[in-house]
Amino acid sequence: MTTAQARQDLDVQPTPLALLLLGRDADARSERGVECPGDLPSPSDPDLVERARAAKEKLGEKVFILGHHYQRDEVIQFADVTGDSFKLAKDAAARPEAEYIVFCGVHFMAESADILTADDQKVVLPDLAAGCSMADMATAEQVAECWDVLTEAGIAERVVPVSYMNSSADIKAFTGEHGGTICTSSNAERALNWAFEQGDKVLFLPDQHLGRNTAVRDLGMSLEDCVLYNPHKPNGGLTAEELRNAKMILWRGHCSVHGRFSLDSVNEVRERVPGVNVLVHPECKHEVVSAADHVGSTEYIIKMLEEAPAGSKWAIGTELNLVRRLANRFAADDKEIVFLDRTVCFCSTMNRIDLPHLVWALESLAEGKDINRIQVEKRTAEFAQLALERMLALP
Repeated sequence: MTTAQARQDLDVQPTPLALLLLGRDADARSERGVECPGDLPSPSDPDLVERARAAKEKLGEKVFILGHHYQRDEVIQFADVTGDSFKLAKDAAARPEAEYIVFCGVHFMAESADILTADDQKVVLPDLAAGCSMADMATAEQVAECWDVLTEAGIAERVVPVSYMNSSADIKAFTGEHGGTICTSSNAERALNWAFEQGDKVLFLPDQHLGRNTAVRDLGMSLEDCVLYNPHKPNGGLTAEELRNAKMILWRGHCSVHGRFSLDSVNEVRERVPGVNVLVHPECKHEVVSAADHVGSTEYIIKMLEEAPAGSKWAIGTELNLVRRLANRFAADDKEIVFLDRTVCFCSTMNRIDLPHLVWALESLAEGKDINRIQVEKRTAEFAQLALERMLALP
């Protein structure tokens, strides 16, 4: 069998994004960026913590550091606020006095912060290679082609795009321009209810699992109401009839972390930890969400554990940095918290923001150097903000 035949049999479609060496190349249409210029401090430098503290102190109120829940502890300790992506973008917008917004997260998060903050504020990403594999799974060109397919099927005017916060500014702009809204894992149900008041079909981007779980679990649809659009196949791998019959057109994208959890993971942890409560993120596969006891966003997971009784046992299906931090936080309350899967699984791109990169960024800013600024093109920002404002106006 030839390599080409093997690829065809396995439905493997190489793309320019797949061929990028993470951190070593650039594609303006991709979430991924390039490595930092200049020399980074050595990870073994014993003075890294003191250097970060000194640079932050020198910058004073000129800098505001945001730390996503999935960041390393060594980075989180310097964050002025922590939270999920949208909460952090809103926190940044509420600090107009800060000249620099240092976003310890990934690229799409920094883009959202740039869209929501003032023009004179500079959003900095310590490592431009901190992208998001899920956001990479939907490019502007692919989504435009998808819309052409929907138009040819005669349904585009009845389709409302709903894009997850975990998407590039280009995708958010497409959503705003075509009458849609953004959603988070916390308000996806409200976003879909709103969308179905505007039209009778939804194009959900880019995470198929959040779209499917919300439609079936929260809105009471059937799995047959959902079809999966594969951007690597002609017409998305769907017939015009399948598109016309569908209520939810799900993009073939997923989170590389949450997609790892399986039904076997749930069954195994129930055997291993009797009486355990399984709590997972809605980016997990439908069978995992169906088998779990509780499902919710990172903020929901944290709140659930805060309110859990002493002595309770929990298996958490989300990124390991957060799970480990929560386990340490609640150990004194006699709450047993374990990772849902036996396999260690960090968000690899989120973990590119480490202490050396943070030190490099803060020291550069303290020296008056503008580095790694994330700027969204004006027209893109305007339509993306329109989509974000529709989300903020959701009932």
